[in-house]
Amino acid sequence: MDFASLGLSENIVKAVNEAGYTDPTSVQQAAIPAALAGKDLVVSSQTGSGKTAAFMLPSLERLTTEPTIKARGPRVLVLTPTRELAVQVTEATKRYGKNLRYAKAVSVVGGMPYPVQNKLLSSPYEILVATPGRLMDQMNSGRIDFARLEILILDEADRMLDMGFVDDIEAICAKLPASRQTLFFSATLDGQVARMMQRLLKDPERIEIDSAQTRHENIEQRLMVADDIGHKNRLLDGLLRDVGVDQAIVFTATKRDADALTLNLESMGHSVAALHGDMNQRMRTRTLDQLRRGHLRVLIATDVAARGIDVRTISHVINYDLPKVAADYVHRIGRTGRGGSSGIAISLAERRDVRLLRAIERYTRQPLAVHTLPGLEPRSTMPADDRRPGGPRREGGRSFGNAPRFGDKRPSAGHGGARFGDKPAGGFGGGRFDRNERRDDTRGDSRPASPWAGRSEGTRDFGDNRRTEFADRPRHPEHRTEFPHVAKRSSTHHNAGSGFGGGRSGDGGKPRAGRTFNRDR
Repeated sequence: MDFASLGLSENIVKAVNEAGYTDPTSVQQAAIPAALAGKDLVVSSQTGSGKTAAFMLPSLERLTTEPTIKARGPRVLVLTPTRELAVQVTEATKRYGKNLRYAKAVSVVGGMPYPVQNKLLSSPYEILVATPGRLMDQMNSGRIDFARLEILILDEADRMLDMGFVDDIEAICAKLPASRQTLFFSATLDGQVARMMQRLLKDPERIEIDSAQTRHENIEQRLMVADDIGHKNRLLDGLLRDVGVDQAIVFTATKRDADALTLNLESMGHSVAALHGDMNQRMRTRTLDQLRRGHLRVLIATDVAARGIDVRTISHVINYDLPKVAADYVHRIGRTGRGGSSGIAISLAERRDVRLLRAIERYTRQPLAVHTLPGLEPRSTMPADDRRPGGPRREGGRSFGNAPRFGDKRPSAGHGGARFGDKPAGGFGGGRFDRNERRDDTRGDSRPASPWAGRSEGTRDFGDNRRTEFADRPRHPEHRTEFPHVAKRSSTHHNAGSGFGGGRSGDGGKPRAGRTFNRDR
């Protein structure tokens, strides 16, 4: 099957072939005919499967006919979560529609100067690609007319909801014609995404191909264990010096880490640059252009680059920090192995990352094979792991032996020894330390036992006097302690008392000088 058999016009098929695509992918074969029929669509497909062409090619086909409403403004609106994805969609649209007379595409994203965007919006155009925040600003300024809008496309809808754009999206859709066609593309179709689908779409056709949990057969996924941050940096340096690395994206958790790691690798002689949300749009665009041209070998990025980067020469993706959300792992590694090519995804994990690692394996439904670099093997002892090279295996990734896997929960009492960092078994009084007791072996030193060991709860002993904790003081008035050597004040003294000292015995209740207050207020 070719693109012509999907119902696309000759000019569009010619542009697609010139872009290097001859055979449509599975999601394109299913989505393009349904979109050409005018149906609302809900499409779920894994990253790198050709979703941009799946919604843009039928939209361009609609532009080959004259609009029914004569007005200014877009006929096609594409909403994306990030600037990088908006730029990618805009560039792809220009390639696919270069043989069409009326298929001008403009992008409105954050980080671009308003005068430049205002000039683009004042000229005739048919396709508008935008991020929700900047589009809301331009809408509120009255610079966009949606009177002739025919198609609304939400690309990476789940990501937009995760970023908090739900209110902006609903406000935008409220301004659009009700007769529009809506194409909804998302990696997941449940939870908040499902509720938004019900509000925005009318009797949609559902297409699910290669979900996020589908194995990336063309991407080899590896795990490398690091002892500490120094060991992790040495592993990263060793990986990037491999001649097999054409281009690589290294993902960090924060913008600050991305900048610091960029400086560190640059001092080691690597061709590297950073990409994150604090950079202005001009710098981000220039960095991506250098990556696409091959002038940049290593890109250090936050999750802002997890979607929207389509560079065929990226051979490796390295997770310097594991993502907090397992779904982001799938989008990260999807930056390699684009267009059916092969790629390698490597995750660097410390012992503290066990929980994140387990969440990723549950989400992807496949274990990560442990690898090492010669001379940089981890020094710390690890629990027996059936994913180690040469280790025992069976279906599901479990070991035939009784040894726990890396990160498994500790065995219950009586089933194996304690693991590193385990707390003593048992409850209070059953081997677990009392809060007023310190044992010599808890910190591995020879400190003496606490002087409070054996004291009753809530008391401290200072010689012959015992002080009662605040929480243990009686609260009922009848339980208050009387002190016979202190004269009991009369109610008159209380009413006439001043400051925090009140009246004094023997002075007739005469108040002290200073600010007064009434205790009965």
